[in-house]
Amino acid sequence: MAATVDTRTAIRTCPLCEAGCGLEITLRRDTDGTEHVQRIRGDRNDVFSHGFICPKGSTLKQLHEDPDRLRRPLVKRDGVHVEVSWDEAWMEIAQRFADYVDRHDRSTIAAYVGNPTVHSLSGQTFSRVLLTGLGTRQRFSASTVDQMPRHVAAGAVFGSPVGIPVPDLDRTDYLLMLGANPYASNGSVCTAPDFPGRVEAIRTRGGKVVVVDPRRSKTAEESDEWLPIRPATDALWLAAIANHLLSSGRAAPGDHLEGLVAGHDDLAPALAPFTPDAVAAATGIDAATTRRIAEELVEAPTAAVYGRIGTTTTEFGSTTTWLIDVVNYLSGNLDRPGGSMFATPAAGGHTTNGAPGRGRGFTTGRGHSRVSGHPEVMGEYPVAALAEEITTGGDGQVRALVTFAGNPVLSTPNSEQLRAALDELELMVSIDLYLNETTRYADVILPPPSQLERPHYDISLLQFAVRNVANYSPAVFERPDDHPDEWEIIAKLTAIIQGLGGADGRAADPQAVDDVVIRSMLDAAVNSEHSVIHGRDSGELLDELSASGRVGPERILDAMLRMGPFGDGFGANPDGTSLDDLVEHPHGRDFGPLQPRLPGVLRTPSGLIEIAPTMFLADLDRLSAALDSGDADGLLLVGRRHLRSNNSWMHNVKVLVKGTPRCTLQVHPDDADRLGVVDGAAATVSSRVGSVVAPVEVTDAIRPGVVSLPHGWGHDDPAARMSVAAEHAGVNSNALTDHAAIDPLSGTSVLNGIPVTVAPA
Repeated sequence: MAATVDTRTAIRTCPLCEAGCGLEITLRRDTDGTEHVQRIRGDRNDVFSHGFICPKGSTLKQLHEDPDRLRRPLVKRDGVHVEVSWDEAWMEIAQRFADYVDRHDRSTIAAYVGNPTVHSLSGQTFSRVLLTGLGTRQRFSASTVDQMPRHVAAGAVFGSPVGIPVPDLDRTDYLLMLGANPYASNGSVCTAPDFPGRVEAIRTRGGKVVVVDPRRSKTAEESDEWLPIRPATDALWLAAIANHLLSSGRAAPGDHLEGLVAGHDDLAPALAPFTPDAVAAATGIDAATTRRIAEELVEAPTAAVYGRIGTTTTEFGSTTTWLIDVVNYLSGNLDRPGGSMFATPAAGGHTTNGAPGRGRGFTTGRGHSRVSGHPEVMGEYPVAALAEEITTGGDGQVRALVTFAGNPVLSTPNSEQLRAALDELELMVSIDLYLNETTRYADVILPPPSQLERPHYDISLLQFAVRNVANYSPAVFERPDDHPDEWEIIAKLTAIIQGLGGADGRAADPQAVDDVVIRSMLDAAVNSEHSVIHGRDSGELLDELSASGRVGPERILDAMLRMGPFGDGFGANPDGTSLDDLVEHPHGRDFGPLQPRLPGVLRTPSGLIEIAPTMFLADLDRLSAALDSGDADGLLLVGRRHLRSNNSWMHNVKVLVKGTPRCTLQVHPDDADRLGVVDGAAATVSSRVGSVVAPVEVTDAIRPGVVSLPHGWGHDDPAARMSVAAEHAGVNSNALTDHAAIDPLSGTSVLNGIPVTVAPA
């Protein structure tokens, strides 16, 4: 080993989950000039995380050095993936796409965008470029196995799918959480480093925390009260809370919303069937408790209701999410300190751009999927429908697929069906760090640089932060000279797909794509009367941005920051922020706590909060039928996650997967006795679409009638190259989820509350 010459410290934001924690990375330089990560710890000076770090953040070293991580493109030849040069990869793609579009319409190309793109600055700024360049409406993403109901509810009520209120954790006196386990997830669609510490601070200052979940999760254990609700009945329970507030006369939206709400009078008659007594049997929560919780929400000085994936990935995911907003509204806690508030993102966004307080609103169904007729939502179709779009013949049948990160073979419903479908494709190209269970079907895999070789800024996630902050991180390591940046990979692939760059694609210029993106952004801004740079010369502004030498995502980010709500306005506000400003503040800029934003945050055509959208009132008929549905003796499957796990791809980090196996089937002792299954022994779990065999974990931390398997496992594909994950394979819970079970309003798959049977293996 070479001797250490010196060390340096790099400050950056962790890109592995939504918390956005600051990291202090110590690097050593050896006598041969190479640098290595020596230590990673929390950045105690970070304006947002104040030194907090979870086990995942400390493994960026292992991810960077992982021998299974791809460093060069792979091309499948004679059924085997082989390493090639970048020029060879581009030539392969150009030739294959040229041949494909000669034989097929572009409408037969599909795209899948995975969750990691949200944690990538390049992904956030250039993924839309790729989707547009493909020239197809066949778009799918991880959103429809995750948070899409949250976007649908926000769009319908507030006019923008990213106009999402989040709990003001640092000032609330009462926090009600449904289907959320931030002690494991670090929070989601609620960016909050050290979410557990913020929850504990509520209790320390005399507040109360209530957790509603079929499992006694770590979050439930640390709360004041755990309510073990029956899976997928959260909408019924929230409707009963709203019903009680209205029928008892306790609803008190607050004077601050006077004149800003449409549809209030529609709520009481629509929610009339959902009394606390009527929903008690279905939810498993007695009527007295429901009434008490409703009254506690109103009586607390401040309160916030927060729901996450346990509520969104159900058959009533969208309606449940809407009812969270309704309860926050009726209890007087919408858009007030300590309640449920809207962030002001420094880089701007849909809720800061354009005319404040009014907009075009939000619509769905601008198209429908070819086979099953699922309506479009936010420009995409349910990923549960991807397999049938590939396997069903006829005009528009998908024959080619481009994937950008993610692992849908493990993360989407009826995974065996999708696995078989991918094998039928004529062409597949993937941008991914790994040869995994999905990319093994790709003809070409293009690996981006590691997380430590890219700059970082959380454009999307800071739209949902519990405090208005901004953190920018330059790359820790320089990329190898022959390795393009992630944005260059996306831009060049886009150009080649569009037929640019000559016959072999090598001449396709990613910089030309970048120039089009930044120019169109500036042109739109100078032409908007609501922009801080309205009427200015976009060419001069582009020259000013380019003078720094920045290109790609960093140049785009600089423009967004300078035009954003705290920006310098290209000189109009000399004290405002910019990318240069954030570089000078490596620990971040703190722009203060959340502030009331109504009515300015609204983008509804009416300029009002549409608290009772027609789509949700209509869905209450379907919800009412659920009062009497269900097999009282049947088992329902729910998911779970662990602090050391992040979907499927971090299972290749040994330090995170070592120890006691976590891919177990949790079963309540009463159910174990009834079913004849034993702790540590194997059991067969079966649903309508599949079966898996998993080791049993008997525990009273789950309510009777419910069993649980974690998400993201099943690394038993011999064609994948993730050696550590293969040693801890586990089983894929999505072999059990039903592709036909979908929330009709958002296209989101039902991953929780799945009817199953369990028997000794």
